[in-house]
Amino acid sequence: MNKTVRNTVLALGAASLALFGAACGSGDMASSGSSSTAPTMSTSMAPSTSAMADPAKDLVGPGCADYAKQVPSGAGSVSGMAADPVAVAASNNPLLTTLVSAVSGKLNPKVNLVSTLNGAEFTVFAPVDSAFAKIDPATIEKLKTDDALLTKILTYHVVPGQISPDKIAGDQKTVETGTVKVTGSGNAIKVNDANVICGGVHTANATVYLIDSVLMPTA
Repeated sequence: MNKTVRNTVLALGAASLALFGAACGSGDMASSGSSSTAPTMSTSMAPSTSAMADPAKDLVGPGCADYAKQVPSGAGSVSGMAADPVAVAASNNPLLTTLVSAVSGKLNPKVNLVSTLNGAEFTVFAPVDSAFAKIDPATIEKLKTDDALLTKILTYHVVPGQISPDKIAGDQKTVETGTVKVTGSGNAIKVNDANVICGGVHTANATVYLIDSVLMPTA
C-alpha cells in the first residue's frame, strides 16, 4: 500500500471515528445543537484528465445503456458526473436520491459524509433508489435515529482509492473496516449479493458502481 492510500485510510478512519463519536454522544450534546449540518455542495476537485477525456471508457454493466438513455446529458449524466466530486455528482443523479439523502444529513441530521466523500479518492458502491425500496420500512425509520448503524452501513459501501472494473474483483476492505466480495467481470459483476447495474462511472475523485441492493455489513 503506497503512502497516498495509507494517508487516505488514516484520514477516513479519523473521519469515521468522529462520526461514530457523534453518534454515541449524549442527548445533551444532541439537544445543544451540536449535530452536524450539511456542508455546502460546492466543494470542487479537479477531475482526472483521463476521466474528462472519455468519461465512458470504463463503463461496464447491463444497465449502462438505460442509464445513458434516462440521463443523456447534464450534471447527472456520465460525462457530467466526471466533472464533480462524488457527493456533488451523486446529488445531480436522479437514480441516487435516497443515497444522497442518507449521506448528506437529510435522512439523519447527525450523519453527514459529504465532506469526507468529497475529500479523497474512493471507490463507491452506490445503491440506486430501487435498492433502498427493498429495505423494510421499519429499518429505514430506525436509521433516521440510529446514527451508528447508518454510518456503519454507508461506510461499508466505500473503499479507499479508485478501483477500475478490470481490477475490482476480489475482497475489498471498506472504510467501515469490513470486507465486500466482488465477483464476476464485464457486464456480470456482483458485490456480495448485489448486482452492478453500471460500474466504472467516474467522478472527479471516485469510481462509482451503481448497484441494485443495499449492502449490509455483518454485525
